Amino acid sequence: MSEPTIVPVEVHGQKYPIKTELDPRYVEELAQFVESRMALASKSSPSSDAVGLAILAALNITDEYFRTRSALSNSSGTLTARAEALEKIVDQALALAE
Repeated sequence: MSEPTIVPVEVHGQKYPIKTELDPRYVEELAQFVESRMALASKSSPSSDAVGLAILAALNITDEYFRTRSALSNSSGTLTARAEALEKIVDQALALAE
C-alpha cells in the first residue's frame, strides 16, 4: 500500500484535510460529488443549516447507493437464473446425444 497523504478538499465552503492512501484525484472527485449533492439539497431546502444540508445530501447519496445495490442484486439474480436454465438445456442436449 502507498503511504498516506493529506488531500485538502472543500465541501460547502469548509476545508477538510483528508488523510488517505487513495489517489488524491479520486478523493477530490468524491468531495466534488458531495459538494454537488449539498448544492442540490440547498435548492430543495434553502433554509436548512449546513448540518441539515449534509444530512439531506447523505440521505440522497444513500438512497442512490441502495437503489443501485438492489438493481445490481436483481440483475445478478436474473443472470444466475438464466445461466442455470442454459446449463439445464446443455445437460439435456448432452443426455440426448449419448
